[in-house]
Amino acid sequence: MNNPLWVPPATYINQSNLKKYESWLQAQKKLVFEDYQAMWQWSVDNIADFWESLYHFFGIKSHTDYQSVLRQPAHEMIGTRWFEGAQISYAEHIFSNKTTTRPAIIFQSETQPITEITWSELEEEVKAIQAYLQKKGVQKGDRVVGFLPNTPETIAIFLAVNSLGAIWSCCSPDFGLESLIDRFQQIEPKILFACKEYHYGGKVFDKSEVVNELSKHLPSLIDTIVINSSDWDTMLAKQIQNELVFTTVEFNDPIWILYSSGTTGKPKAITHSTGGNLIEHLKALALHQDVQAGERYLWYSTTGWMMWNFALSSMLCGATLCLYDGSPGYPNIDVLWTFARDAKVDHFGGGAAFYINYMKQDTAFFQKNQLSLKTIGSTGSPLPPQAFEWIYESISPAVHLISLSGGTDVCSAFMGGCPYLPVYAGEIQCRMLGANIESWSDEGKPVFGEVGELIIKEPMPSMPLYFWKDEAHQKYKASYFEKYPAVWCHGDWIKITEHLGIIIYGRSDATLNRDGVRIGTAEVYNAVESLPEIKDSLIICIERPDGSFFMPLYVVLHENQSLDETLKNKIKSQLRKQYSPRHVPDTIFEVPEIPYTISGKKMEMPIKKILMGTPVEKAVSLDAMRNPHSIDWFKSQKTY
Repeated sequence: MNNPLWVPPATYINQSNLKKYESWLQAQKKLVFEDYQAMWQWSVDNIADFWESLYHFFGIKSHTDYQSVLRQPAHEMIGTRWFEGAQISYAEHIFSNKTTTRPAIIFQSETQPITEITWSELEEEVKAIQAYLQKKGVQKGDRVVGFLPNTPETIAIFLAVNSLGAIWSCCSPDFGLESLIDRFQQIEPKILFACKEYHYGGKVFDKSEVVNELSKHLPSLIDTIVINSSDWDTMLAKQIQNELVFTTVEFNDPIWILYSSGTTGKPKAITHSTGGNLIEHLKALALHQDVQAGERYLWYSTTGWMMWNFALSSMLCGATLCLYDGSPGYPNIDVLWTFARDAKVDHFGGGAAFYINYMKQDTAFFQKNQLSLKTIGSTGSPLPPQAFEWIYESISPAVHLISLSGGTDVCSAFMGGCPYLPVYAGEIQCRMLGANIESWSDEGKPVFGEVGELIIKEPMPSMPLYFWKDEAHQKYKASYFEKYPAVWCHGDWIKITEHLGIIIYGRSDATLNRDGVRIGTAEVYNAVESLPEIKDSLIICIERPDGSFFMPLYVVLHENQSLDETLKNKIKSQLRKQYSPRHVPDTIFEVPEIPYTISGKKMEMPIKKILMGTPVEKAVSLDAMRNPHSIDWFKSQKTY
């Protein structure tokens, strides 16, 4: 058994929100648990009682009582209703934390130094935007969309939209025109908020033409407002004497629409419930990440990633939301850590790729700077054991490292942190409360200590209400319920370990099948990207018509490195030593860049399709990519 990298001190456990919740359960429900596992088991065996307990523990404000906690169709998760009849407002819950003792938001960008936004300033901006929306006739259920950067203005726009019961949807400014049209056209928005330019990596990107063309392609629009334009300034200059209005919606009414990656077809418009996201985010952030009132929360994200929505909900916990807009590598690779230091951030989060890249850099930042971090969070892809170890060795031995896994599908995580449990290298600490997760074999049997399919046996409030315009839930069912009817199949390979933690081995639809043996792509990336010569990598496995398999590995090298036989042998030796001979690729290619989706996912399946002869235009939507030019190298290769 490997030793833990971190063990929570008794004071950390006793001061946690999870301990407060456990004490509340004992006092209110006479429930006593031996350990976290026992609490988790109760939560998934008694899902209605568990979610009702959270409703009351967090003091969710409803303007009408709910008639029932849970109403689920027979033999199906789709159509499940939670807390039916409860009338609530997400924005009202955010503003219930208004105070003069701490800022609402702390912001920095490539062009703007650290700025604090008070609750009063935020409220006045939201009131002004709300008044504009009311004048335009925006009502409950209308869609309002944003093409916006990660700034306080975007937060204010969302809160104004939500305060009227309208539905929000947003894409970041790096999205291409066709990608925006594919998303927003589906949902027929009434208003578009957009930016005319954005800054990234020291460069200015003009988006004026994109905004003009997008407006033309959205016939449902009655107005487009460009932030920081004269119209925007006029809107904000108006003094609104009335109080902020909070239009309530039913617990199961939509709050926002997120999108699948759209790399291989039109993106699915995943519609989330107001109450489901409210109660799920309170649970995930307050109980599992231990975000407490007065703390400061930063998760580096764009507005097009679900972590923007998730981080926003730290304000539900009474935290100050810290936003950074720009490149994590400009003007230097320490910029996010410097912001975290200067903003006195307690909770720091980012994509796993950020940590993997940073740990390979030659920097002395943490030798010269002390950060008062309580937690460090990681998600987006599996965080390798080496990154766990680097964080504890280089940043702080006392920090609580929380690796999360969930997705746009639930706008949250269902595996994550726990202030009661130790941290082991490469493992997510726990299955989160209320998430009835198991690892299943192909025969549909639970397995422990071996790799299986991630399934969820019971509904959760943050599962999608539906996909927009998805008749008879055909796409919804095809996405999660085809393999095991009535059981959510998420599409990840996982292993539940001896510590009851979880290791993720990558997407099951991108799994490498080597002579009938399944290999998770994450294992290959863990080994290959730990080598100092390798900057990035991608691996696929192609099934040939004759039944044989071909498994090429593509690598991006750091400067002044070359893919000679010595390095190729080093890569193969590392894979053989760390995992098995089956992990060794048939051949290794050097490429200029690895293709990524806008949300930062490696594009194994589209590349596999291209190399098997599928035309590029059918294999991938270039507008849904962060770096569409990276496809050029692959489409020039021979097919297999």
